[in-house]
Amino acid sequence: MMVGGNAYLDHAATSPMPDAVLDAYVEALRTVGNPASTHGHGQRASQVLESARDRVARLVGCDHAELIFTAGGTESINLALKGLYWSRRRAGAGPVVLVAAGEHHATVEAAEWLRDTQDAELVWVPIDERGLLAPDALAAAIDEAGADRIAVVSFLWANNEVGTVQPVRELCRIAAEHGIPAHVDAVSALGQVPIDFAESGAAALSLSAHKVGGPVGVGALVLGRRVTADALLHGGSQQRSRSGTQDVAGAVAFAAALALVLDEDGRPRASTIEHVESLRERLISGVRAADPSAVLRGAPLGPGRLPGNAHFTFPGCQGDSLVFLLDAAGVSVSVGSACQAGVAEISHVLLAMGVAPDEAAGALRFTLGHATRPAEVDALVRALPGAVRAARAAGLS
Repeated sequence: MMVGGNAYLDHAATSPMPDAVLDAYVEALRTVGNPASTHGHGQRASQVLESARDRVARLVGCDHAELIFTAGGTESINLALKGLYWSRRRAGAGPVVLVAAGEHHATVEAAEWLRDTQDAELVWVPIDERGLLAPDALAAAIDEAGADRIAVVSFLWANNEVGTVQPVRELCRIAAEHGIPAHVDAVSALGQVPIDFAESGAAALSLSAHKVGGPVGVGALVLGRRVTADALLHGGSQQRSRSGTQDVAGAVAFAAALALVLDEDGRPRASTIEHVESLRERLISGVRAADPSAVLRGAPLGPGRLPGNAHFTFPGCQGDSLVFLLDAAGVSVSVGSACQAGVAEISHVLLAMGVAPDEAAGALRFTLGHATRPAEVDALVRALPGAVRAARAAGLS
């Protein structure tokens, strides 16, 4: 999608809202009444809300009662990790929290908070050079920590930086065989790979609407029927494990966005995936032509990688410089590193994959969506050689 005449290749950060979703959102904003109220207006609002819940639940393979609407992926992850930890500890589980290396900062910081304030023992499970959490690595971590001492395990469905898709069913099976609930962060995977909560074996699953063209500030936590998570928010008990007046319009827009990217069986639309993959191949070829020294990071192209992801490191460049230079040329991309409180940091994901710090400093993430057009990829390919030359001339200072 050309936004304001510019090329937008940062869909993993947020994906633009299609007109059909915006229309559904605006119409739902006209709904009068609190869905928790018992009068007619409230009950009509409740009907709209629950219809949206049904649609989202069906598309992600869970029951209606298992879907908890939240204010986004960060809240969902925090509710899952903290809620499961507290609930499990009260039930007699041990204090260990297993987290895969290279997770999203929402998971990393929630887990570190549990360690620093709630007496959790945080254990990082290593990932390999592709960003993959191998089942053997998880099994070894469980054996080393002791299954009866582990409260919860958490990992991404697909890495949000390098796009590597994890063997979710196998990882969840290993956790379940040891009686450990597995939380899976599916925020970056939603809309790009099939997600079926029931088949995954996960105890909890985090989702966010704005990664698939829904509104910012809307998400969901899928919590298995037999799983208990203590609440983060108190004051009404409108939803299981979550209090707060529910966002009817946000739920409607989330459902509308999912319906555009998924078919009736909850699988990403084949035509969309083919479109995105073909543009990604065009992008990768263009990047390699512009800078043959650029290194594609993550899993090989194929089912083990998100179709809309291409992550490169550019030797001798600073990723932030490349972002600035490309932005000046009208192309929006992102660094592979996180920027916390305005301070650029080398990507913890790449470091966990064993990439040397000086190489990791030159990371760029290109992410495509169903509305991406060839002209946007071509704009990047035209702008990249000059940006690389300028960034390399500036060095890593």
